[in-house]
Order: sequence, then C-alpha cells, then structure tokens
Amino acid sequence: MIIEQIYTGCLAQGAYYVESNGEAAIIDPLREVQPYIDMANKRNATIKYIFETHFHADFVSGHVDLSKKTGAPIIYGPTTMETGFDSTIGEDGQEFELGDIKIRLIHTPGHTMESSCYLVVNEEGKETALFTGDTLFIGDVGRPDLAQKVIAELTQEKLASHLYDSLRNKIMPLSDDIIVYPAHGAGSACGKNMSNETTDTLGNQKQTNYALQPDMSREDFVEAVLTGLTPPPGYFPQNVLMNIKGYDSIDDVLEKGTRELSPKEFDLVANETDAVIIDTRDQDTFKTGFIPNSINISLDGSFAAWAGTLIPDVKQAILVIAEKGREEEAITRLARVGFDNTMGILKGGFEAWENDDYEIDTVASITAEDLSKLYEKGDAQILDVRKASEFESEHVVDAINAPLDYVNESMALVDKNKTCYVHCRSGYRSMSFVSILQARGYRNLIDVSGGLQSMKENEAFKITEYVAPTTML
Repeated sequence: MIIEQIYTGCLAQGAYYVESNGEAAIIDPLREVQPYIDMANKRNATIKYIFETHFHADFVSGHVDLSKKTGAPIIYGPTTMETGFDSTIGEDGQEFELGDIKIRLIHTPGHTMESSCYLVVNEEGKETALFTGDTLFIGDVGRPDLAQKVIAELTQEKLASHLYDSLRNKIMPLSDDIIVYPAHGAGSACGKNMSNETTDTLGNQKQTNYALQPDMSREDFVEAVLTGLTPPPGYFPQNVLMNIKGYDSIDDVLEKGTRELSPKEFDLVANETDAVIIDTRDQDTFKTGFIPNSINISLDGSFAAWAGTLIPDVKQAILVIAEKGREEEAITRLARVGFDNTMGILKGGFEAWENDDYEIDTVASITAEDLSKLYEKGDAQILDVRKASEFESEHVVDAINAPLDYVNESMALVDKNKTCYVHCRSGYRSMSFVSILQARGYRNLIDVSGGLQSMKENEAFKITEYVAPTTML
C-alpha cells in the first residue's frame, strides 16, 4: 500500500494519492489534475476512485476534470445537494475496495453537512490511516460557519453541535495509532489554530487538540470553536458553488488565460474592459516600475488566497503580468480559487511595456533606518496592514492597524492628503495594499522596505503588545 501526501503550500492544502495492487484513489485533488494521472501512469496503476471529503470552499477541486480524463467516479458522503455532474453519494460505513485494501466512508457532519472522513483498512484488516478533510486538523477542527453561506438555515451553532457529535461518536473511538491526514495545515482560512505539522497520530491529537478533550461539554465545545472566527474570504461561497455545479476544463482555462497580448493589445483590452491587472512579480521589482492601476500580488507568497481575498468576484476579468516562464503558473494558481476569466498575459512582460514607451508608475519606498529618524521626531504616521491578531501580538507604538484582508474597510482609515508609511511583516502585503490604494487615487503612501522584521532590528522603534486603538487618521 502506498499513501502519498501532495501538499501545496500556497493554499496550505493536502491532496492524497492512495494505491494498492495496481489501483489508486485520489482524495481532494487540486484543480490541475495531470500530476495525479502521471503519478498513476508511472506506477502502472489505474485511478479507480476520486474521493471528496466535502464541497470545498477555499479552492476549486479537480474532481470534474479528473473524472472525465480517467473515468473514475466521484464519491461524496451523504448529502442532499444535487451536483451538476455525475457523482456517487456514499453511505455512512460504506466500504470501497481498492486493490488489497478497503476505504471506509465515515460521515462526519459539522464543518459542512456532507463532510466525511475516509478510513483505510489495510491488507491485514487493520485500520491504519484516516483522511479527515476539514473535520479534524492537526491541532484544530474545521470552522463550522462556512456552510451557512450557502444554506442559510445551517447556523454555525447547529453545525458546531453536529461537529461535536461527529468527533466524539465517529473519530475519537478509533485506535490511537491511526495516522491522521487532514486537508489543510497552518495558514489555511478553514481553521484558526492549525499546526505546522501536516500529519499526526490520532492518539496524540486526543491528548493535544483542544477540541478532542474528553471532558469537554457540548456547550464548551461550541463556544471554543466559534470564538475568534473572522469572516471568511468572499470567494469561499463562490468556490463552493463551482465545486457543486461544475466548471470549465482547466485545459480551456489555461489556453485562454495564457494567450499572449502585445503591449498595444494589452493596453486596448485594459482600457475597453473592466479587467483587473494583476502584476505577479515580486514586490521589490514591482515598486520600481509597473503599469498604472495594476495591483501587485506576487507569486512568491500565498498568491491564490490573496487574489481570492482581494478580488470579490471570481468571474472578474483579469489581465496578468508575469516573469518569463511563470505565466502558466499564474493562470493555474488563479484557477485553483475559481478565477477562470483571465483574458491574457502581457507578451514579453513588463519590459516589453516599458520598451514600447508606455506610461509607467512607481511606489515610493523607505528603509527602516530612514523611517526611524522621522519616527523619533514624531513625524511618521505608520500604517500596519497585517491581520488584527498579528497586530495585537506586537506592533510599533502609535501605528494604526489597517488589515489588507479588509482593504475596503481599511481604506477609510487613510487620509488621501496625509503621508503614511505602510508596512506588514516582510513587505509582501504592504505592497499589495499600497498598489490597490494607489490605483484608487491615494498618492501619499510610502512602503516600508522589509516591513516589521526590519523595524524590529532598529532600536528607535518602540514595539509593544496590544493597546486600545488610537484615533483614526
């Protein structure tokens, strides 16, 4: 038996390849499915099943394309949702034979109502591995407030109560030596306290996971899992619907999205449509020159998640600027979170635009050393665009928290006529923030190179734990 985790750091997502005696199953595949097919072909195996732990919210699964290309059925746990493609709705306890092993479906409603785990029973009949989806993470459990975005009567309290029962009646009675393989790790918005580890024994989780403590009452559990939840990114409900109804083939999306546009064609499309221009180069390169009104979301980070957070509609038309050789990567990562309407890429990249003498823009930047001199004089209004939880843990004294993940609300904190120095942890998010506001006419924002990491190395900056918010700008 072979179990392989295919972990994608950009989405903090784990897909799984399971194989026994020439037959394979894929669990929670990503949008681009060819790597799974290649993996099976390399091992002379046939993909027999595609198992989905639930209708995902944070990414578009590759189940539809993978089924079309392999003929393997798509398996879900019990659900009343009608899919827009052929699917098999399994029953609680149903077993699927895969080579010499069996995979048992365990219905575990709570994160969503159809959420299910898949238990591997090996060749000797021993229960060895559990694919938990978003029901159980390492150090956490799935947030129970997402399904209500699609089905209003499913309150987060109801779902949390279901999750309590699922964990105690279906998961905790299983053997301690079973290996837990979750769908996500630290960094995913599907939970709030996930470990950096991506696997663990169930026994260790019973000891260390706050949600699996045996003496926890239902009321205490509900309160614990609901406390501290922040609103999910706006693209989540849209991805759920795509996963239920179906979507365009990834091959068609890539063909359309990677269409090369000359600077003249690019400029024409940008001016005649409402397309958002995303510049995927790193932030230090972007700030020295870019197409006016483009926004910077670098591929060298959680690109897909930030695109989904900052662009409210997955149907939004998009134009892409990328470094040579990374064009397809950009389109693929956008498609992973449902952005299928990429209209093309700039042929030759930003250099071609610049060489053809089109207008360019820049972002002003300052080092932590130079900013410290202004800070000591009291002449620096500092804007911290990290998440509220990060800001509360530590921040520069007198800084204003304006989180990037709520950029439209944060924009209200900024006075167009006042110079502000913008930072995040390292510079990735602050450049996105500045580029978005600069496209909206805010011209007095200066990016702090190196972010808080650089500022902490300078003794002039006073770093403090959370204090009551200061007045708005």
